[in-house]
Amino acid sequence: MEQGSAREDTWLSYAAPAASAVPAVPSTGRVPEQARGEHTHSEPPAPRTVQRHSVRGQILDALRAALVDGELAPGQVYSAPALGARFGVSATPVREAMQQLAIEGAVEVVPNRGFRVSERGPRELAELAEVRALIEVPVMLRLARTVPAGRWTALRPLADATVAAAAVGDRASYAESDRAFHRAVLALAGNEQLVQVADDLHRRSQWPLVSNPVTRRADLLADAVEHTALLDALIAQNLGVVQSLVREHFTGAES
Repeated sequence: MEQGSAREDTWLSYAAPAASAVPAVPSTGRVPEQARGEHTHSEPPAPRTVQRHSVRGQILDALRAALVDGELAPGQVYSAPALGARFGVSATPVREAMQQLAIEGAVEVVPNRGFRVSERGPRELAELAEVRALIEVPVMLRLARTVPAGRWTALRPLADATVAAAAVGDRASYAESDRAFHRAVLALAGNEQLVQVADDLHRRSQWPLVSNPVTRRADLLADAVEHTALLDALIAQNLGVVQSLVREHFTGAES
């Protein structure tokens, strides 16, 4: 068990609060700056009480962000008590969050030790890209023929958000904005089951590979630019460009 590893310390090391206070983790999954112990003694962080289900959700968001950032390393084992101590919460919400990640395939349960971050290779990523393409490409092409330009224009802020996150290399924020854009596009089909299945596959494709734990900023930018170009083509109802961009988007996900 790597309880004292440098990777854990980089994203979880901050002073544990009093027992009556639970640190809030934002929806982005990023640990707030004041929670890292960077405040002065004259300006203590204001304690915030969070309900149990909110704690689990916030811990889950933080763990997902750490996975995308490569701060939870593939192949490493992390225990719920150790992570709970770092967060200033009991092991229970951490264990519950890890169980959800196990369902999603991001970690594996290691009896009496904790959870091992799954080691994924290029083949698994290529398989996920293939399945996503089989689901999303036909839907996007159908929507390109039927959805008016005004509906696509409304998605511009979501495409811009992916570019903004990519530009600063914020992998966790990019992962969230990337999925938000794809969800919004697929939601226009009016099939909630489709959106849920596609989003689950998309999330799984974002876990880092064992051979490449951190996605390069250049790759994030290239992916984000494809979102903008796709939206421009959809607004212009240029079906030939839409088809080319959609297929290229998923083919590029395999590399």
